[in-house]
Amino acid sequence: MLNISHLSFSYGKTIVLKDISFEVKQGENVAIIGESGSGKSTLLKLLYGEYDLNGGQIFWKDTEILGPKYNLVVGYDFMKYVAQEFDLMPFITVEENIAKHLSRFFPEEAQQRVDELIKVVQLEAFAKRKVKTLSGGQKQRVALARALAKAPEILLLDEPFGHIDNFKKQSLRRSVFKYLKDKNITCIVATHDKEDVLGFADRMIALHDNTIVANAQPKELFENPESPLIAAFFGEFNEIDGEIVYAHQLKVTDTSQLKATVIHSYFKGCFYLIAADLNGDTIFFKHVKQLIENDTVYLEIDK
Repeated sequence: MLNISHLSFSYGKTIVLKDISFEVKQGENVAIIGESGSGKSTLLKLLYGEYDLNGGQIFWKDTEILGPKYNLVVGYDFMKYVAQEFDLMPFITVEENIAKHLSRFFPEEAQQRVDELIKVVQLEAFAKRKVKTLSGGQKQRVALARALAKAPEILLLDEPFGHIDNFKKQSLRRSVFKYLKDKNITCIVATHDKEDVLGFADRMIALHDNTIVANAQPKELFENPESPLIAAFFGEFNEIDGEIVYAHQLKVTDTSQLKATVIHSYFKGCFYLIAADLNGDTIFFKHVKQLIENDTVYLEIDK
């Protein structure tokens, strides 16, 4: 179990995180969300031991995670951290990068491990290519595979799919997160993308104003958002009479007290996102077809 107790950290006089406490069980997938500058990446670096804490403690099982004041070499054998800067070796191949830290005494087993991980990150066609010839998204996938090569107990991922195009992103998420669950590897993901969370994360922790403002299952937070910050992570939302209402929860009806004027229709594939004026405020709702600008619509809340 990863145990974070009353963690605090500052860059100089600028407080980044204060009184952060939470636990992560073996094999659990936890997503860390928050606005830019909320401390997501800093938290991962602290968990990895890259910085020294101002206060609090971090334990993985019985081992205390300590920073550079205590460790000449940052990091621990049981933990891997994949940052947004990949730090790969550009002049050797994909499979050589992945195999770099595997034992050379058992070449067959090492090659089997490399082949397995190349399949997980869906780079079979690029195994013999030098890393310098790859795209940013492909390099990110190599970095993921390399981090998994020595079977870590805990994996820290900072925006792990941020450089990967939409053509690969969905299938890659399924492959990577399934592998982590199958191998019982604890995973903490710092992300701004709800697709990294929905369907994969066991728990979601939201950071705001230097501290934790929510810690629960994604389904629970989606269905009962406690703040606009949480609602905004999941999609378009409105505040109507002090209540948070998602765009998909507003339905067009024959008559109601919610009378709005259509501003614009945005095509979103299987639906249109409609912007409308409601008592001087712009609201958003989903509809099956395009609506005409300046038309009047009546809406009801359907939760």
